[in-house]
Amino acid sequence: MPPGAGYRSRVMQAVARDPIEALQPRRRSPLRFRAALPGDTFADIFGERPQGGRLRAIRRTVLLLLWTLVAIPVQAVLVCLPGRGKLDFPRFYHATLCRLLGLEVRVVGRPATEAPEGKPVLFLSNHSSWLDILVLGSVLEACFVSKAEVGTWPLIGTVARLGRTVFVSRSRGATGREADEMRRRLNAGDSLVLFPEGTSNDGTRVLPFRSSFLATADAARQVQPVSLVYDRLGGLPACRRDRPLFAWYGDMEIGSHFWRLARRSGTRATVLLHEPFSPAALPNRKALAAEAGRIVSAGAAGLRQNRPIGPLPSPAALPETRPPAEVPRLTKASLDRRGLGGGR
Repeated sequence: MPPGAGYRSRVMQAVARDPIEALQPRRRSPLRFRAALPGDTFADIFGERPQGGRLRAIRRTVLLLLWTLVAIPVQAVLVCLPGRGKLDFPRFYHATLCRLLGLEVRVVGRPATEAPEGKPVLFLSNHSSWLDILVLGSVLEACFVSKAEVGTWPLIGTVARLGRTVFVSRSRGATGREADEMRRRLNAGDSLVLFPEGTSNDGTRVLPFRSSFLATADAARQVQPVSLVYDRLGGLPACRRDRPLFAWYGDMEIGSHFWRLARRSGTRATVLLHEPFSPAALPNRKALAAEAGRIVSAGAAGLRQNRPIGPLPSPAALPETRPPAEVPRLTKASLDRRGLGGGR
């Protein structure tokens, strides 16, 4: 009997019995693997590893706590002393935290604080996680604007206050006082990092910027939009399903979120610094919020798609849109002057 004759015979019998059954795909048994080594001492290499990265997470947690306990008294002394120590040390502190956590930080563009125009600068960034503080703090020479609840957290609140964070609440009675504090800091030459979305999200999009957060933008010399995306996990490009590992939103607990992240390796964050511009280049704060949100969203979308992208131009550098020239009204007198008028 030639090869395959038995299978064809069974197919013909199935067609004669039930034509619909003959069209069903051929069923194959699933692939099964044996353990790499005999016995269950080393377990199956294809099985789940719920304990994977536990030692790495413990090591990172201990090192982060030790480094923070060492840095707190150092910054406490630098805040009381004149000079740039209280500005430079926080960048070194956050950069060390990123290295201890195994998070690589890639920077595309240049901070506006290094430009000849100088400070103060209002940095407007998207927000998806508490990691944003570590990443942006290692890149930007600026203070953060944070919600008032952070100041009450153990240890984290102490670090935030020593970093000269501006705390804001959502109560209407304190809005004016907090806006005056932000304006005072900008007038004193301190640059600020602001998250105009007002909350964190899942990292797959950028929420609309709220114009109410930009009431003091006119006190800044420059505004610089910033796009921040976590684009590497395990050394490979991060996809949509990987975003919740980095993002911290909703009712997530910071302890369990940190533990899951500390167990992973090969992570990277990319900071895209767009072209700065003067807040006076736009007519009002609503236009400023819309334009800055557009730039940040476009930059973050390009980074999430793992495309090579550079800083986007500022609104002042975009081509001006002029209204069409007014068409002159043609009258009999104007036609006569041009020799086009006809006699009656």
